Amino acid sequence: MSKFGDYVKSSYDELVHKVSWPTFKELQNSAVVVAVAAIILAIVIFLMDYIFGVQGGAWKGILGIYYSLIS
Repeated sequence: MSKFGDYVKSSYDELVHKVSWPTFKELQNSAVVVAVAAIILAIVIFLMDYIFGVQGGAWKGILGIYYSLIS
């Protein structure tokens, strides 16, 4: 049980004294970057699904193409 206690103490010491935590402003900036990247990625995936999903004038989407290939 002594090893577990040493582990907890060293983990606490590292989190409190050795880790450099970001400021609130840095956290906000990172969140905005992640949100913008996620929106751009979602738009790209939607456009790919739409472009490759149009067959015969009807939109089937990626799953429609996949199902038509395996059946």
